[in-house]
Amino acid sequence: MSPPTPAERASGPARTAVDRPRWPAVLAVAVGTFSVVTTEMLPVGLLTAIGSTLDVSAGTVGLTMTVPGIVAAVAAPLLTVGVGRLDRRIVLCALMALLAAANLLSALAPDFGVLLVARVLVGVSIGGVWSLAAGLAPRLVPERSVGHATSLIFSGIAVASVLGVPAGTLVGDLADWRAAFAVMAALALVVAVAMAVLLPPLPAADEPIRLGQVPGLFRDARLRAGLITTLLLVTGHFGAYTYVRPVLEDVAGVGAGLVSTLLLTYGLAGIVGNFLAGARAHRDPRHTFAVIIALLAAAELLTPLAGGTAVGAAALLVLWGLAYGGVSVTAQTWVLAAAPRAREAASALFVGVFNVAISLGALLGGRAADGFGVTSVMWCGGALAVLAWLTVMIAAGGRAPGAHP
Repeated sequence: MSPPTPAERASGPARTAVDRPRWPAVLAVAVGTFSVVTTEMLPVGLLTAIGSTLDVSAGTVGLTMTVPGIVAAVAAPLLTVGVGRLDRRIVLCALMALLAAANLLSALAPDFGVLLVARVLVGVSIGGVWSLAAGLAPRLVPERSVGHATSLIFSGIAVASVLGVPAGTLVGDLADWRAAFAVMAALALVVAVAMAVLLPPLPAADEPIRLGQVPGLFRDARLRAGLITTLLLVTGHFGAYTYVRPVLEDVAGVGAGLVSTLLLTYGLAGIVGNFLAGARAHRDPRHTFAVIIALLAAAELLTPLAGGTAVGAAALLVLWGLAYGGVSVTAQTWVLAAAPRAREAASALFVGVFNVAISLGALLGGRAADGFGVTSVMWCGGALAVLAWLTVMIAAGGRAPGAHP
């Protein structure tokens, strides 16, 4: 028998037909993505409490968002290369156990330095889990169900981004911020066990990739456009969203109790947005992305103008959540469609860019808030969203990626 060709090797396990869907395994992966992204976002709703307890400013506490994002951006490609042919089930379980340990360390941190060390470990887990989980749907369900399974996996990210923050804020209000991290430690440990039980063996789907090959993926114009759009959009979003609590308190004059309710409303809208976008993005990621970006830009730019009342702020947060809920699944669909034979490597690049954007957004938002007032973060976020929309429109001049290139 002759050895397999490169094309046959590239089509490996990820392209093998799945006889029966493994929906419990898909759900376990979704809860895993929820856990890592909720942990990453948790400080957003706890900025004031953490700063008060550890005696640091709100801008300094913002580093708890910046650090894990930077680490995740570096860890994603390094782990993708480093794990080689290791079974992905084992790697995912180990990363979830690391997340549990990092959250426990955060809950017990006696000072801000120890908290930052814990956030470094969080970044490692984020980079690994997200990059490996993104391409698992074709290996867990039949082809006809891949779109739904991908939406479910990314619903973990969407729910974390839009619902994890208000949930953490609520736990922090009822107890304290340390309790919120302790709850996430327990959840991460449960997820590690669930993955060990529910996931099938997951040998490496692609040929092992060398670190030097990863930057070469940027030569694909479609992939490059998707990554640049993601960088601009997510930077703008987190530049504004990291400081959404002080914005609501300053612009709309709402109290702490109402902030949690408003963020919960935002979260529910985001869950709806994830599934709406997931169904559409599988067929037309470019058009879906353009609509999402336009809605997100409108929500951010209108908040200083029309968000001066609780009703106005609530309406804009619903629009914001509906739009941002679809960002992760749509952007990832674009990236995977642009690199169908290097899914893990492309996902690693996507995770790196996404987390650089989170860190950059939190950092720039902090500088804008300290230098020009808290409302300025909305103008900056909206301006970057407009640039992201223009990038998608320019990409339309070429061949935009489809779900099945």
